[in-house]
Amino acid sequence: MVSVTLNNALGNLPKIIADTISNQEETVIVTDDGAVVMLSQQNWDEMLETLRLLKDKKSLKALLNGQARRKQGINQGKSPEEIFYDL
Repeated sequence: MVSVTLNNALGNLPKIIADTISNQEETVIVTDDGAVVMLSQQNWDEMLETLRLLKDKKSLKALLNGQARRKQGINQGKSPEEIFYDL
């Protein structure tokens, strides 16, 4: 995570945006009143999808079961690409 002051952000916004997108790393813009976090649209979409999956009890149960099986060394035989081919 990169932190910049508001003054720095105002003077370098195009570069900060480009860096945030290309590095896939959050940028925190710090002010005297607090801070805001800037992230790429791709990262934002991924976070929303993760939250959606975690809210869905069936998806969460499947995720936890899959993690437990991987920890036990049990291969389920399908790649994520095969499972999520329609997304």
